Amino acid sequence: MKPLFAAAAIALLPLAACTTQDGAPISAINAQSDAETAAITALLEAQDAAWNRGDIDAFMEGYWKSPELRFASGGNVTRGWDETNARYHNTYGGPETMGTLVTDDYEIVLLGPDAAVAHGRWKLEGREGTPWGLYTLVLRKMGGEWKIVSDTTTSAG
Repeated sequence: MKPLFAAAAIALLPLAACTTQDGAPISAINAQSDAETAAITALLEAQDAAWNRGDIDAFMEGYWKSPELRFASGGNVTRGWDETNARYHNTYGGPETMGTLVTDDYEIVLLGPDAAVAHGRWKLEGREGTPWGLYTLVLRKMGGEWKIVSDTTTSAG
């Protein structure tokens, strides 16, 4: 039994020095992934906090300020940051009519060093019928900050 254990240990020894294709240690990649995931989570939580303060403009800071921003919801696609901002203001008005945004079930998938997808569930408490649904966000890291470049939000209730 001891010779078998020794052979297995020797065979697995090279795995201790695993690196990625570019030579970065796996542990360094995992730490970077954790940091990026935390940064994206912080962005989403900052949006929740802004919404719950009734501050749509601060909520919109999480989005890419570009005419190429894409927002899809309710069977419609809105393109552009200005247009998306106007849509939010027209749909939700001010703090007294916005409700309380609750998001959860975050699932963040890093696609590369500057691209990610985030999935989650949203609910607006305090609005008639308590609407809720799911979202899928495509994020890009630009200028050292993560921004939402595409938002597809569904409503289930």
